[in-house]
Amino acid sequence: MTELKIKKGSSKHSAYDLRDPNAAAEERHTLAVLVENEPGVLARVIGLFSGRGYNIESLTVAEVDHTGHRSRITIVTTGTPAVIDQIKAQLGRIVVVYDVHDLTVEGHAVERELALFKVAGQGNDRIEALRLAEIFRANVVDSTLESFIFEMTGTPGKIDAFAELMRPLGLVEVARTGVAALSRGAE
Repeated sequence: MTELKIKKGSSKHSAYDLRDPNAAAEERHTLAVLVENEPGVLARVIGLFSGRGYNIESLTVAEVDHTGHRSRITIVTTGTPAVIDQIKAQLGRIVVVYDVHDLTVEGHAVERELALFKVAGQGNDRIEALRLAEIFRANVVDSTLESFIFEMTGTPGKIDAFAELMRPLGLVEVARTGVAALSRGAE
């Protein structure tokens, strides 16, 4: 039997784990981007992310100023602090971008998401789904003899928790809007 000896001070980790243990940890950030409401703006913003390999966890877009023709894009992304700073700087350089706010670092923000859940089940599973929906303050917006559709608003964590509890009870499908967020306070 051959015995493998590890030199003092050497790593016991796999050679395939090439991540730098001293590298900065990735953080989740919510960015609010005010843009000109015109064709192609969203494609340009998303192109910045895809061209550099940045991930988008959530994306919402809506016109917020009809007279000024401005839209708000809310993006939830992850990255090291350096990557987040780079994303904000590159977004700010796009001509049609008026303003970029990192709601995560600017103080407390209120984040909410809307989700619809289709749950199919019978008997006790159906009763348990209704009981959990009441606890989570989810509304029944459609009901048949075989299924329910629940509507819920809340933090992404609350939406995730409800989905996990509904899986064993017959969760069929989930539709989520993505995060909408505003910073707290008067400003």
